[in-house]
Parts: sequence; structure tokens; C-alpha cells
Amino acid sequence: MNNYTFFPLAFRMKYINRWGLMRNTDSENLLEHSAECAILAHALAEIGNTYFAKQYDANAMAVAALYHDISEIYTGDLPTPVKYHDKSISSSYKDIEKGACEKLTSKLPEELQCIYDSALDHESDEDTRFIVKAADKLCALIKCMHEISNGNKEFSAALVSTKEKLFEMAKGFPELAYFMENMLPEFEKSLDEL
Repeated sequence: MNNYTFFPLAFRMKYINRWGLMRNTDSENLLEHSAECAILAHALAEIGNTYFAKQYDANAMAVAALYHDISEIYTGDLPTPVKYHDKSISSSYKDIEKGACEKLTSKLPEELQCIYDSALDHESDEDTRFIVKAADKLCALIKCMHEISNGNKEFSAALVSTKEKLFEMAKGFPELAYFMENMLPEFEKSLDEL
């Protein structure tokens, strides 16, 4: 009997809820967040390639975004205020995430392990790290916008701080600025308006 449990474990991302410290009108699980993040990472990369003469591997960035939080299968979703409280916590948590990813890839056949090691490592390439981080922040902003549109003021401060971080990131990242100017406002429309 083998112990190739990587994929069944990956499917368990649907059981990990995000935004655990906040009251939500709509719950969000890690699997749906990861899919949304992959869509946005792919979009940012393609915007960069199309409008700003970048040479991103948009498909690889989408895959990196898809797996960017997979370590949470073992760690759970650590709230942002805790994760980034200070450098020592952030550094320790990164080590824990790396160990969790190594444990996950060990649950694949040996021939696949190096492929998934690189797919799960969105930190080693600077462009990929930035695209995935921008996509992740965009997901957070869109979640805040959605919650506020549902009358949940619990997300008001998160909306402001996330938007500020994204505008700061966009200063040196025209792909993100383009998305925020041209596509982000569309997320505020109703289905009929879309």
C-alpha cells in the first residue's frame, strides 16, 4: 500500500475557513480562495505580458497561486494580525509553512516530488512572489468589498488597510495598477449589471 495522499489532503482545503476572527456574511474556504487567487495571478501576469512587455509565465504563476496557502492543511489559517505581528513570528511561521509543504510533497511518488516542490514554492522567484502576493491582496480586498456591500461593517478597517497596501504595491507594478483601475470596480456590480 502506498501513502500517496497529497491530492486527498489538497482537497481538504475546502474544510479550512478563512477570516476566522471576523464575522462573515459569506464564509470563504481555502480552496475557493486559492482558485480565485490563481485566476487573479494569471490575469495580472497576462496584463503584464500584454500591456507592459513583461515575459511572465502566467500559467506557472497561476499554479503557484493555486498552491500558495496549501501549507494551511497542517497549520490552519493563522490570522494576518498574528502572522505579521513581528518579524520573529513571521520568520518562524515561514519555517513552519515550508515544513508543511515538504511534508505534503513527501506524500507524492518520488518522481513527482521535485515538480510539486517547485509548484508549492512561490517565494523563490521574485516576480512570482510579487504576483501571488498582489493576487492574494486583491482577493482580500474583493472579500472586504463583498462583505461591506452585504452590510457587514466588520470589514471596514480591513478594506481601508488592504486598499492602502495595494495602492502602495501598484506604484512599482503597472499590472496591478491597471487591474485596480480597469477591473476592480466591476466587482461592485450586481449580477444584472454584469
